[in-house]
Amino acid sequence: MYKTVKFEIRDLEEIRGDIDMAGDLYGDRVRTVFIADSDSLITKTEMFLEVLKHLCACFPHVERVTSYARAKTLARKPFDDLEKIRKAGLTRLHVGLETGDRELLQEIKKGATPEEMIEAGKKAKRAGFEYSLYVLLGIGGEEKWEQHARGTAEVLNQIDPHFIRVRTFIPQPDSPLYDAMEAGRFETPGPETILKETKLLLEKLEVTSEFLSDHISNLLPLHGKLPQEKERMVGMAEEALRRFKEDHGLREEMEARRHLTNL
Repeated sequence: MYKTVKFEIRDLEEIRGDIDMAGDLYGDRVRTVFIADSDSLITKTEMFLEVLKHLCACFPHVERVTSYARAKTLARKPFDDLEKIRKAGLTRLHVGLETGDRELLQEIKKGATPEEMIEAGKKAKRAGFEYSLYVLLGIGGEEKWEQHARGTAEVLNQIDPHFIRVRTFIPQPDSPLYDAMEAGRFETPGPETILKETKLLLEKLEVTSEFLSDHISNLLPLHGKLPQEKERMVGMAEEALRRFKEDHGLREEMEARRHLTNL
């Protein structure tokens, strides 16, 4: 997503100015704030604390402040710094796991190992953050769907995040897997494979997370609390697999989702 953008940390006064402008526009109506871009926590802790202090002053009724984060940055960040940032008002982190399988993490050049993913998640939770992890269904292709599901469940089970959010993989230009697909080295998985992978992932999960399949790319609207609703969601995947084989219209609908162009 950021290949054409040079990485830089913005000036503190510029950020304060943006917050002031938003405060003038929205004032007391703001209850949630999302700190965007790819790696906000790489900012020096003292500066991040100043941003949060100004944010909370401008929006006194804010109830949740969320940010994207990278596992590698979290793993390297001193625990005391994470605690300070949490107490200053940042409450939730969204992190891309994508897969827990070591081989696939290397293939997609994620830049983190399963061990770093686990360390980051445990540290963030210990510091008091709500932790939301993203999983990319289909990242293993037709060939490696099972190892993807098993490896991902293994990492998720060790972290036990508050939220597991699934998205279905759509190859993006200029990415390693897109190039592999174009060269015939990667076969994008069909709907039946995605459904089998989803079912296996759910079966192997031993967590107390909220499972969310809340994106247009996904084949099933799965949403439930684990482990309480695990059996129901596995049953939905099984029913979808049965219907996929019998219902031509459903097959066409699911196949059409493979032609989406954006995540």
